[in-house]
Amino acid sequence: MKGLVFAANCPSRKILLTLTSRWSVLILVALRDQRLRFNELKKLIDGISEKMLAQTLKLLEQDGFIFRQDYAEVPPRVDYQLTDFGREASDRLFDLTDWLENNISQLLEQQPRSDLV
Repeated sequence: MKGLVFAANCPSRKILLTLTSRWSVLILVALRDQRLRFNELKKLIDGISEKMLAQTLKLLEQDGFIFRQDYAEVPPRVDYQLTDFGREASDRLFDLTDWLENNISQLLEQQPRSDLV
């Protein structure tokens, strides 16, 4: 079955919303080549709150993009890594973020200057 992303009631819309949120993009790109623990992700992704990180990880896990490995140890140890779908999405998002980083100067130059108004 193929989704119809332009249809209001298509489930692909919900997944697209999760997948393209600012925090989801950064989490998926961060996990691209490694498995990380919660605090490692929090340190890597500047500006994300613990609450937002926990919520976004839960959504990404529910949608099948990441796998949460709980080692049932004391103190608790939980790792996050990409699933096959997560890896595929991460590769696509990495291309976008890499393009953005490589072109940020030109993109900023193209923005209208607010001091001229």
